[in-house]
Amino acid sequence: MAEDLIHNEFLYYLAHQDEFVDKYNGKVIVLSNHEVIGAYATYGEAHVEARKKLTPGTYILQLCSPGTQAYTIRAHSRL
Repeated sequence: MAEDLIHNEFLYYLAHQDEFVDKYNGKVIVLSNHEVIGAYATYGEAHVEARKKLTPGTYILQLCSPGTQAYTIRAHSRL
């Protein structure tokens, strides 16, 4: 399932976050098959480049930064 692949890529990011931050701090990285495919200045650039090389659902885009703020989501509802 695509959700499992994405979840596993995120767990891989978490396990290697410190080393990724040392190398890619502040960049948006594309992760697929437990490999950094590229590092980009923006999510838009990362998305465009990832779509050129990869099938949707087989990769994640992740802001590479220390701590948890880069992957903490706040969702708001109008209801």
